[in-house]
Amino acid sequence: MDITPDIDEKMKDAKSLTMIIYGLYAASFLVGITCIVAIIVNYIKKDDVANTWLASHYRWQIRTFWFSVLWTVIGFFTLIILVGWVILAANCIWFIYRLVKGVLWLNDNKPMYAD
Repeated sequence: MDITPDIDEKMKDAKSLTMIIYGLYAASFLVGITCIVAIIVNYIKKDDVANTWLASHYRWQIRTFWFSVLWTVIGFFTLIILVGWVILAANCIWFIYRLVKGVLWLNDNKPMYAD
């Protein structure tokens, strides 16, 4: 009995879910709650992709979320001295960059952090 088709189907499903997670992060620009849904799914499903090239995308997504939260908080606290606007704008651009790069690399079946 050959289990390869089963494994291929699981990887295809995992790749689709990873793309959906990127979509949820992107949708958070319009509906902020979707990034919370995305990070929860990241943590719930990350063991399913452990030791695969998709694990690097989950790590990329999780780091993108938490660093974005950090810079958003810093940006809001520094709004009073006006530098916060620059921090928030830079964070937004960085977040978009991370999403676009992740989607492109996922589409090309490439892991993040490739050497």
